[in-house]
Amino acid sequence: MSSSLQPRPDPAVQEAARSGQTLHGSTGSRCGDGVMWISWCLWALVAICAGDQFRDEAERIMQETPVIDGHNDLPWQLLTMFNNQLLDEKANLTSLAHTHTNIPKLKAGFVGGQFWSAYTPCDTQNKDAVKRTLEQIDVVHRMCQMYPETFVCVTNSTGIRQAFREGRVASLVGVEGGHSIDSSLGVLRTLYHLGVRYLTLTHSCNTPWADNWLVDTGEDEAQSQGLSEFGQSVVKEMNRLGVIIDLAHVSVATMKAALHLSKAPVVFSHSSAYSLCNHRRNVPDDVLKLVLRPSPEQNQTGSLVMVNFYNDYVSCQKEATLSQVADHLDHIKKVAGAGAVGFGGDYDGVSRLPLGLEDVSKYPDLVAELLRRQWTEAEVRGALADNLLRVFEAVEQVSDHTQSPEEQPIPLDKLQGSCRTTYGYSEAPSFHHQPRALLASLTTILLGLCLL
Repeated sequence: MSSSLQPRPDPAVQEAARSGQTLHGSTGSRCGDGVMWISWCLWALVAICAGDQFRDEAERIMQETPVIDGHNDLPWQLLTMFNNQLLDEKANLTSLAHTHTNIPKLKAGFVGGQFWSAYTPCDTQNKDAVKRTLEQIDVVHRMCQMYPETFVCVTNSTGIRQAFREGRVASLVGVEGGHSIDSSLGVLRTLYHLGVRYLTLTHSCNTPWADNWLVDTGEDEAQSQGLSEFGQSVVKEMNRLGVIIDLAHVSVATMKAALHLSKAPVVFSHSSAYSLCNHRRNVPDDVLKLVLRPSPEQNQTGSLVMVNFYNDYVSCQKEATLSQVADHLDHIKKVAGAGAVGFGGDYDGVSRLPLGLEDVSKYPDLVAELLRRQWTEAEVRGALADNLLRVFEAVEQVSDHTQSPEEQPIPLDKLQGSCRTTYGYSEAPSFHHQPRALLASLTTILLGLCLL
């Protein structure tokens, strides 16, 4: 039971107890004690009934408008626990243990839409990031194939609405980290064709074209001052394709650059409010004001902040509560409007979760808390699904596959890694693709001439 539901003792009863007097003219302290206990019990009964009322109301709403969660790392758990071997008996999603997510928990939590994260760590950058990303996309597709009664893979807002009607979890792919495209617009387009519908521009590392949140802490050095020229091309190509731009994990400069450049609304798939927890993974108020619903008078984007449940981003401490998560939702609603609020739990991607939000089954409790805080039904439905659907539909309307794609490649000198070839960067690629080998050959020839 949340603190707002704890019974409050009657002040008159408290005073009578302190003075040793009785209430209502009765005689003897025993009678006064009895009245006090009755009062306490009545308060507890009212609190419990109120709690049940809000919980029942939450379930009624969620049966019609289930939650669309912006970020879940179950595919990463399937990699680390089972090396993506979904046929392993222990990997059965109906009985999967030691995770925040499984099928029974999803059903109990009224989860009707989920962006599954295709995540690969930053240490894959300039190595096998693309391969690893493809493998995680494959895991999501195989989840839909193995459990068709629960999951259906979709790629548009219409598919989400259809999944709601069918009582299945609309499963979408979000790629978490711009390093997964290896600075290639061709790879970005290919991921779109494989069903990817959002791309987080960075994870916790810079890409050659965008700066990450650690720049704001001083742990990384800014390289692109937000977005480089090629980074701007990535944003434009995402708009053209219909890929949602995700600004979780990016620097504030990158947030502002993308918000000003994008023709479509963007999302923060799993970020909270910086004003309540001064962690650089969260969204500051000046950025929240750019996220506001659009109006004719102001340059506002109608974007979406999907609140993260990780304790460190909720309370800036190791411990947090459901009520504190609701505080973040309240704050974003106050600054950016009710249309800017969503849920991005980050389940199975974090090590610490708030008391009361231990797994995906707990969403109705959070919705009940919002109702208790006098959120209207329309505002609750917006946070659950309608706000995300509005953003997704706007992204789809902006997309235009008849428009010529962005083609200018990233400059060769911006790329790193010794394993790269340089085909396409020269009219004579065979002359340049192995400069070290070429230098070694020339050295051998020169030495040979000197010995003659």
